[in-house]
Amino acid sequence: MRQRKDKAPSRRAGSIALMVVLFSWLGCLQGEPVPGSRDTLQAKPHADTEQQPANKRKTEIGKPGHIDGARALQYVKEVVAFGPRPIGSPAHAKLEEYLRAHLRADTLEEDSFRTATPAGEMPMRNFIAKFPGSRDGIVVIAGHYDTLYGRKDFVGANDGGSSTGLPLALADYWRAQKKRSGYSLWVVLLDGEEAVKQWSATDSVYGARHLAAKWKADGTAARVKAFLLLDMVGDADLNIERDQNSTPWLEDLVYRAAGNLGYQSHFFARAVGMEDDHLPFREAGIPVADLIDFDYGYNNVFWHSPEDKVDKLSAQSLAIVGDTVVETVRLLDARP
Repeated sequence: MRQRKDKAPSRRAGSIALMVVLFSWLGCLQGEPVPGSRDTLQAKPHADTEQQPANKRKTEIGKPGHIDGARALQYVKEVVAFGPRPIGSPAHAKLEEYLRAHLRADTLEEDSFRTATPAGEMPMRNFIAKFPGSRDGIVVIAGHYDTLYGRKDFVGANDGGSSTGLPLALADYWRAQKKRSGYSLWVVLLDGEEAVKQWSATDSVYGARHLAAKWKADGTAARVKAFLLLDMVGDADLNIERDQNSTPWLEDLVYRAAGNLGYQSHFFARAVGMEDDHLPFREAGIPVADLIDFDYGYNNVFWHSPEDKVDKLSAQSLAIVGDTVVETVRLLDARP
């Protein structure tokens, strides 16, 4: 397997995945749950899904109180219609106007800055929509909205599109609640995730690095209880990884949330170490979880390819991840 330079699993990812498969097989033979496997967390099914057939559950994903996957997919289609959206491009500027229009009814902060890149100094902008809660503290739901730099053949339906469309649908959900009894929720759309030349510590996650440093300096980081990153979450064949670079207890909570809804088969069959927008926030002392499906097509063949198009995505996958995020937030609100 070639060493991936952009949003790449760590070198230990392959060995970890092999160990999980081996121990899962041994566990099946012995009838014992495997540490880190899907069988480890015995979460009670959610009341809406308990003792219901799978085909009925699927029809209820978009009902009131759950995320509307069809709406999330429509947002993805509208975002992709702008074409490739790298930083500094006209399409990127049009997408910024689109985001501003969709979030204008919220308390919206625009974190604009200029930063050095291999292509020179460039302007970037993070969008932060805030939904106040009654409890002291913040839960952040984030995604990135830029696409590959210098690639005119890449529209990024999953990688960039789903990580924009689903946060917008989540913002719709929390906006309709009017008042929250738990933590404040911030929906963050990050700029400059993709490398300009070649993925490295200094040529990647520009918006995340800027915002994490800002939050650490002004004290916001100390108030953030959890940071949930959504990246590549629309694949019709949904398999969210267990990220070894995320905070273990928060990953456990995400899995518990998925189990509560009956979605655990879509989560954590494989363990990998991801380099993504969550890492600067982890370094700022914030608990983080990267929800990412890095198995996009056979052997990840659609990743960063011209084939990353809307026809590879599904509303159901977006709803599953969205519902799991909502349930994770509910569990976070219930923590002491």
